[in-house]
Amino acid sequence: MAIEWHISPMATPILKLGCSLIFTISLLASSSAQSDTYIIHMDRSAMPKAFSDHHSWFLATISSISDTAESTFTKTSKHIYTYTSSVHGFSASLTQSELEALKKSPGYISSARDRQMKVHTTHTSEFLGLSSSSGAWPAANYGEDIIIGLVDTGIWPESESFSDEGMTEVPSRWKGKCEPAGTKFSSSMCNKKLIGAQYYSKGLLANKPEIKIPMNSTRDTDGHGTHTASTAAGNYVNGASFFGYANGTSSGMAPRARIAMYKAIWRYGAYESDVLAAIDQAIQDGVDILSLSLTVAVEDDFFLEDDSIAVASFAAMEKGVFVAASAGNDGPNYFTLVNGAPWMLTIGAGTIDRKLEGVLTLGNGSQFSFPTVYPGNYSLSHKPLVFMDGCGNVNELKKVKNKIIVCKDNLTFSDQIENAASARVSGAVFISNYSSPSEFYTRSSFPAVYIGLQDGQRVIDYIKKSKDPRGTVEFRKTITGTKPAPRVDDYSGRGPFASCRNVLKPDLLAPGTLVLASWSPVSSVAEVRSHSLFSKFNLLSGTSMATPHVAGVAALIKKAHPDWSPAAIRSALMTTAYSLDNTLSPIKDAAANDSPATPIDIGSGHVNPTKSLDPGLIYDAAAEDYIKLLCAMNYTNKQIQIITRSNHDCRKRSSDLNYPSFIAYFDSYDSGSKEKVVHRFQRTLTNVGDPTSNYTAKLIGMDGIKVSVEPQKMVFKKKLEKLSYTLTLEGPRSLKEDVVHGSLSWVHDGGKYVVSSPIVATSVTP
Repeated sequence: MAIEWHISPMATPILKLGCSLIFTISLLASSSAQSDTYIIHMDRSAMPKAFSDHHSWFLATISSISDTAESTFTKTSKHIYTYTSSVHGFSASLTQSELEALKKSPGYISSARDRQMKVHTTHTSEFLGLSSSSGAWPAANYGEDIIIGLVDTGIWPESESFSDEGMTEVPSRWKGKCEPAGTKFSSSMCNKKLIGAQYYSKGLLANKPEIKIPMNSTRDTDGHGTHTASTAAGNYVNGASFFGYANGTSSGMAPRARIAMYKAIWRYGAYESDVLAAIDQAIQDGVDILSLSLTVAVEDDFFLEDDSIAVASFAAMEKGVFVAASAGNDGPNYFTLVNGAPWMLTIGAGTIDRKLEGVLTLGNGSQFSFPTVYPGNYSLSHKPLVFMDGCGNVNELKKVKNKIIVCKDNLTFSDQIENAASARVSGAVFISNYSSPSEFYTRSSFPAVYIGLQDGQRVIDYIKKSKDPRGTVEFRKTITGTKPAPRVDDYSGRGPFASCRNVLKPDLLAPGTLVLASWSPVSSVAEVRSHSLFSKFNLLSGTSMATPHVAGVAALIKKAHPDWSPAAIRSALMTTAYSLDNTLSPIKDAAANDSPATPIDIGSGHVNPTKSLDPGLIYDAAAEDYIKLLCAMNYTNKQIQIITRSNHDCRKRSSDLNYPSFIAYFDSYDSGSKEKVVHRFQRTLTNVGDPTSNYTAKLIGMDGIKVSVEPQKMVFKKKLEKLSYTLTLEGPRSLKEDVVHGSLSWVHDGGKYVVSSPIVATSVTP
């Protein structure tokens, strides 16, 4: 496994964490033996009484297995981190013989090699219905005093998004700190908004000792961490834009929440050991929300105990920390989703109702809009147009370099752009049967127009019929209110989640495509005519961008309901999500020619901040409910101990987690059998709305599946009362379709609440 960052289209390394008592060990090269870095899970109950704490026990254990020829300093330097909150154990550098000796030590559970990880706004708050006059912001006091922790590339503290103007004093419960020493970063750079800043690079340096880190501090020289932090909880910034695109007032989803940044992702890569240390510290510091836009890149099928993000987030959940994690950018195929553990919220990426574009105007007045975020301060006014047909010959293109060339070619966009740029033509119109090129091309350093075949033929006809064909190209156009929106974008990771198929994932959709947020001003955002451009804001796409949106909304819910569990917050987000776009049609799938998306793509739907603060009913769950699920999945005691950091005998098992969605498999190979398959789900709802309230079940069925619910009415007589129901699906042993879906909604008799859950029947297999 490698770790990945959830940015689209180009990914950067990201990490994945564990949740048992573990330590990371980097195996240092001795005179003849090669060392590697390992994360070790230990049984904390096995610590000998002679030790006062686990850290001293781990150091002694490392010393006992080390080569006796080594100095005491070398033995100690093998130790990298001790983990106390996210997992039980440590990380260290060990030779193979030392690792084998460690396996015989008291308390040893398991070990895994330290793996590299992969890393996965102005208008988005308005698109989500957040307003200072009414709704979720004033109702939740803008998330004031809720602490959002992020594990990322660091933060640019001078950004206006992290101004503490209007902020109250730091909550006294906060246990975190700003790292007092680091390259170009000091504790004085923190304030009432940025209340925590720490960095973790020991694992990276143990794995790559040849590296010299020039910015060994929490300062962000990449931009990703600054972007996600400002999306979640950035303060208001007027006049934000990307070179004129998406101009407006920028703010995070919870503009009065606090930010704690834990830098564990570096330009040179990211390792599990560092990410685990970051999450471990965030839990100890007392964050309320964790936003994780990263994962371990999964190459093969794996169990949840192999997923360090899953393990670490279990510990966070037990401490009451809500974990929002990105679904990854490897869509649109089935089973491409990551971060799907049932105790965290998994978020996919969608578009918003905004287009960033340019306009081509012909000499006869005809106009064609096209997608672009070309950042150059450049317009082509009344330039001659010339149709080149193929644009593969650079020498021919050089003959018309002061004109706008029009290309209709079988070459890829990248080849055509490279040829046009090499010839230094004024600009180019590229005609293709794919008129919506990827963001990689639309933010090209070359002034290009992208249009489809039909519009392209109109341009060609104009050139052929005109004696003096000319065109004007204008960039930096922003159009809002576009339809349809949202759509699930093609890169967003799709379910089911292979490591836990019985829980429907993803959970939600949130804005993830071309999101504008703050940026590190020393990290180049574009290149024009071989010159690098820099900006305080940047447009990025990916589930990395969707995740902090939901983390911010979760902070609003936490402020409004401080006693709610992570499961209660998840339920409020999911059951109030909407599944219709702004044309009142089902949300569409950009990867399937805008056909309706399914819950495998979008989960419960698109996040709806205002409604999520008052959901009426919630599906709650606690740690023991997830343990019952693991037992039902036939996890061994050892596997469960790694995830939960404690021993369980699995006397109680249940695959029926109290989750706000449903998925059932009709995937038998015996498709010729007429025997029916029945799936039953039991759920319990807790009343958090009106004390006395009645709800009636509303079912939307599915082709080929008989769906029923019992009882069909629920009568609550007091607040926090719990009532249960059973949902039954009956269908063939094997479905003809990959996925069919419906929904169950509990509708308040007064119409005040609609508590919705998607139902999926599927035949897909990994």
